[in-house]
Parts: sequence; structure tokens; C-alpha cells
Amino acid sequence: MLVDPARVLTAFAQRRRRGRPPRPVPLVTDPVPRTADPLAVTWFGHSSVLLEIDGRRVLTDPMWAERASPSPTVGPRRLHPPPLPLSALPAVDAVVISHDHYDHLDLPTIRELTAAMSAPFVVPVGIGAHLRFWGVPDDRIVELDWGQHVRIGELALHATPARHFSGRGLTRNTTQWASWVVEGPAHRVFFGGDTGYTSAFSEIGARFAPFDLTILPIGAYADLWPDVHMTPEEALRAHLDLVQGGAAPLLPVHWGTFDLAWHEWAEPVERLTRAADETGTRICVPRPGARITPDSAPELDRWWAAIT
Repeated sequence: MLVDPARVLTAFAQRRRRGRPPRPVPLVTDPVPRTADPLAVTWFGHSSVLLEIDGRRVLTDPMWAERASPSPTVGPRRLHPPPLPLSALPAVDAVVISHDHYDHLDLPTIRELTAAMSAPFVVPVGIGAHLRFWGVPDDRIVELDWGQHVRIGELALHATPARHFSGRGLTRNTTQWASWVVEGPAHRVFFGGDTGYTSAFSEIGARFAPFDLTILPIGAYADLWPDVHMTPEEALRAHLDLVQGGAAPLLPVHWGTFDLAWHEWAEPVERLTRAADETGTRICVPRPGARITPDSAPELDRWWAAIT
């Protein structure tokens, strides 16, 4: 689907402050335990998640910068600060990137991780060129196309399809985008990255289910780009496609940290909550910085309602 740039600019000019929370977003700043659990997850905002799986750690789409932009002064600004500095994170076994948009592949964050940790960057085909240009050693870059995987210790990281696009600046679609299956000896997690709804979710579920958790984007949807960002209801449908009748919970991401569309700040999570109630689907919605264990997550805390 082609998007009319003039319509997009007009819509952004008219949106005012609907996508911003009226009060500060409550953060959890507790340190992350140094020993990884069999299954736990910490959401740092947007699509940045620290996944603990079978004693290993995987960091997804780390984005710690103030703006999702090539400029430090222009572009979408964070709606809440990072709950913890990157320096407070324990060492990770892999950094997984879904695609090269500024809100998912952040230059300052990548440089800090390169200097502070020795983990490989597992990325879709083409993104290695960005990383090499930024000084990431070649032996720390693993590029995969859909259907390929790499083993890191006892984990297998599978690149799976997504429905999106890529590009930085004026360049478009010279690199691949992907969703990811993180498979350990005892647990399996799906990370959607950034995607529109696609029938590929059913195919991924048929191959990899059962999952213990899905991590799916629910925000930044708009009628102007229905193919590349899911609505909350579509995210729930994708979750059900993936789990194939299983009882795994859904962790929603890609909402609440950057204002990238025209919906109100909490609309994505409100719509997801209603849809999940109708289908009996369990969802986990931690505050940014909160660490949860999906198997024993408490009852849903509608923390966002207190600030909207």
C-alpha cells in the first residue's frame, strides 16, 4: 500500500496532543536480577524487552535515545524516560533487531551496547551494513533471512516473516524486516517486532507452537497505513494464530513510549483489554521497567487508567 506523504503531514499537523499521557507514566526502577530465570520478561518501553529464557538473556529492539530520529532536536520524543540506564542491565547473550527504523534500531544505543557487552547482534539481512558502519565488529553480526536460524548456546533464534517495511532517511526497503522465535530447551517465545497482520502468523504457529509467551505490537496504527501496523484487535488475532489453542499470555509492546500516530495514548491497551476479555485471553501489561514471570503474573493491573 502506498502512503500519500501530503496526507500524513496534514494529519500530523492536526493531531495536537492526543497521543501524550496527561500525567507522568509510572516507572519501575528495580534492578534486574543477575541470574536469569527459566522464563521472565522486563519491558523497558516501546519494543525494548529483556527476555530471560532457560537461563539466557535476549534483548530486543533496544531503544534508549530521547528521540526516534536521526536528529537530537527534531522527531518523536520519548513520553517517559528509560526506567533503567543501559549500564544497569546485566550482560545479555544476544541483541535481536526486528528492522532498521529509528524507533527500533538506535545508533547511540547500539554504540553503547557494543562498548559495554560482547553479545552478538542478530539482525535481518542488510542491517549488518548499518552496524559495520557504526563500528560493530563483523564477528558480532549475524544476518538472517526468513526461515534461517542461529544457535547461541542452547538457544535457537529463528527469523520469521513480518508485514512491514524498512528504511532510514530517504532510503526505503534495502534491508529486510522480521519477527523472531526465541527457542530454548524448555521454553519458546515469539517477538513480533513491528508488523501488520499477516496469515504468516498461522504458519509460524503451526511450525513452532506451543509458545509460552507472545510479544506483539499494538500501537501506532492508522487508516493511512493499515498494512504495516496492527490494531490491538489484530494483535490479539495474531496471538491466537500463533498459540494454536494454547494458553500462553500476550505481552503488548510498541505503545506508550513514542507518539507515532493519531490515537490517544492509552487507546491501544484499552482496546486490547476489551478484546482479550471477550475471548478469554490472558494479557500481561507491566509498567515500563517492571519484570514479570508470565507463568505466575498477577491479575491485570490497569495502571494506565490512573494517569489518563
